[in-house]
Amino acid sequence: MKQALSVNRLAWKLLEKLCENPEYYGIKIEKTSSGTTIVDAGITAKGGFQAGKLVTEICMGACGKARIVCRRYGKLELPSIFVYSDHPIIATLGSQYAGWQIKEDNYFAIGSGPARALALKPRDIYEKIGYRDDFDKAVVVLETDKHPPEKLLERLLKDCNVQHEDLAVILTPTASIAGATQVSGRIVETGIHKLGKIGLDPNVIVYAWGIAPIAPIHPKFVKAMARTNDAILYGGIAYYTVEYENEEELKSIIAKAPSNASKSYGKPFIEIFKEANYDFYKIDPSLFAPAVITLNNMKTGNTFQNGEINVDALKKSFGFI
Repeated sequence: MKQALSVNRLAWKLLEKLCENPEYYGIKIEKTSSGTTIVDAGITAKGGFQAGKLVTEICMGACGKARIVCRRYGKLELPSIFVYSDHPIIATLGSQYAGWQIKEDNYFAIGSGPARALALKPRDIYEKIGYRDDFDKAVVVLETDKHPPEKLLERLLKDCNVQHEDLAVILTPTASIAGATQVSGRIVETGIHKLGKIGLDPNVIVYAWGIAPIAPIHPKFVKAMARTNDAILYGGIAYYTVEYENEEELKSIIAKAPSNASKSYGKPFIEIFKEANYDFYKIDPSLFAPAVITLNNMKTGNTFQNGEINVDALKKSFGFI
């Protein structure tokens, strides 16, 4: 097991930075009666780009960096988040991947971040990448617009094997600037997940960077969620440096890698979601990928790229009139 880097140890330092200056980051901090730290980054708190940037880095277990920039997409000028990592597999699959489905009675949230590496959620990913964490503190990020019930917090404590005062839960609703920022900050992770699904062993990825527009805010959750998906599917760019022997395999992989390889490609996500009767599991899984993916092979120096930025889909999704 690769244990040199502790994503929770590194991320806890960023959490402290976040909590030391709540007014600057536009967040609200509360302690439960048992001592667990709850960070509201956009439910009743203002949140913002700075909070979204730092939450993105926390999600990556502090094994990646993020920067807010402006980028042109056709004639559109949009705020964007640029992320990069020298430890991309630990940062993404080992921490950032939103693979923890959290449900307690009527409460549901998608969990991500360093705490996954303690709870091993899902276990098969950690076995595949050969990583786990054993730090005594845990940070989890929940994509939700509701505060978690005490019963759920107790389960998180048990899953992560930490004490009440050593658990921090960051809440990032999708219909907020911080929420939209940290979703677009998953551009590298989205590409790695897709590449793994179509045959690339993630352990061959040595370095990675990506950039995606930050979707304009919409007050309704479903439309906000759809826009954050479109930001990656139609505007996201991901670049990976790999060590790979068989370049014919790489050519086959890159042909299927970007979002335009899906039969559902081209429509705003809200339309695709409606056609699937609002059921994510009925959507073609090959759609969930960056718009453009590049693979640079360190073994040969050759570089392969596929995909395209779809400005028309972005304009339609983002409400440009």
